[in-house]
Amino acid sequence: MLRWLQRLGPESSGLAEINGRFLEMLQDGRHIFDASANCLLGGADPEVIREDLFSTDKRINKTEQLIRREIVVHGSIHGAATFPALLVMMSLVKDAERIGDYAKNLFDLAIHKPQLGSPERVAELVERKDAISKMLVRAQRLFESQEVEGARAFLKQADAVEDECDDEIERLMRIEGENVSARVLTQRYFKRVTGHIGNIVTSVVMPVDKLDYFPGKSHQEQ
Repeated sequence: MLRWLQRLGPESSGLAEINGRFLEMLQDGRHIFDASANCLLGGADPEVIREDLFSTDKRINKTEQLIRREIVVHGSIHGAATFPALLVMMSLVKDAERIGDYAKNLFDLAIHKPQLGSPERVAELVERKDAISKMLVRAQRLFESQEVEGARAFLKQADAVEDECDDEIERLMRIEGENVSARVLTQRYFKRVTGHIGNIVTSVVMPVDKLDYFPGKSHQEQ
């Protein structure tokens, strides 16, 4: 999308500003995700990060609202030429906002200091958390570079991570005599964060009518 913007001429300047704000949303989303997941998996006091986490979340929401206003203004001024990019961005900002929401769910879970199983099981969750955090960084870079082949590889990875989360949830649900609710919720939130990251990266390879969908994706958000 960014390369397409460069060909639009003067009207692309406002869209570039909108894209810049969107990248800030992704950075803030990763911050909330890392802080919340680290608190949950590391057993830290949630109160230590509460103020920073919620101020960052408010910034994400304000940025989303600002982008929406800018989209309306930009579309009314420049008309049909920029509508495809504006429609894409309207969809993407919702995905970025939802990343923050699911990260907050992890924080809400951390407040209860739940049992997450043996040290080996916690280590598995930490490994998945680290992978998703890196994916957040990579998604931002792919959005900036518009690297199509890199995006396709990323989407396969995202789909694999979602499948792994589903497989683990199914395994946990078969366990009897053990409270696995916290692990199930953690895997669910990890899956949804990954799903929204993947939705964002689809904008690199798919037209506006097929955002959030790509060949080989085995499940979509219901």
